[in-house]
Amino acid sequence: MTEPLVDEVAGKNALSLVLVALMKGVVHGEADPAAWQSLLGLQARVRDHVAALGLELIVDETEAYAYLRQRPVAQGEPEVPRLVPRRPLGYQVSLVLVLLRKKLAELDAQGDSTRIILSREQIVDLVRVFLPEAGNEVKLLDRIDSHLNKIVEMGFLRRLRGKDDQFEILRILKAFVDGQWLSEFDRRLAAYAQHLASGAADKAGLEP
Repeated sequence: MTEPLVDEVAGKNALSLVLVALMKGVVHGEADPAAWQSLLGLQARVRDHVAALGLELIVDETEAYAYLRQRPVAQGEPEVPRLVPRRPLGYQVSLVLVLLRKKLAELDAQGDSTRIILSREQIVDLVRVFLPEAGNEVKLLDRIDSHLNKIVEMGFLRRLRGKDDQFEILRILKAFVDGQWLSEFDRRLAAYAQHLASGAADKAGLEP
């Protein structure tokens, strides 16, 4: 096999690995440095490939993450079936996400650290303020643990290795809960409170 052909095969393999990683979820530079570096060098080819599927590549080189999202359909274009499903979230999961995003903004403003790590207890304390009084503390904690598990699966939190009660807030959260969300934080909490009072809280949520 000649050297140019070897390079071509290696390039195709690298592109395939990057595309598979993106189809599985978010590519984080810190978690997968090899895929991240390959992605940076193959951005144009990746964009061309995913565009044919109605997707677009979002890359934040400063925060070192990348993901795929559905490309908005231009006027007059036929609608392409969605490969990236919308995920409406319940009230409490949405609330946890917004509180984590707000904490990320606060700590970023202080400029003390590039990594934001919170304990399970700290997250519970953040959320508890906005939930109705719970007679059963164990049930409340189980519910919040369930929400945290979901948020970990969504790629917005990461458990520290060997420390299941310690979580790192991943910066891709900034792309899904933006500045406008934060500016409307108080108004949305008031709306959530109304939903709670009306018994419709679980129908409220974000759609990443």
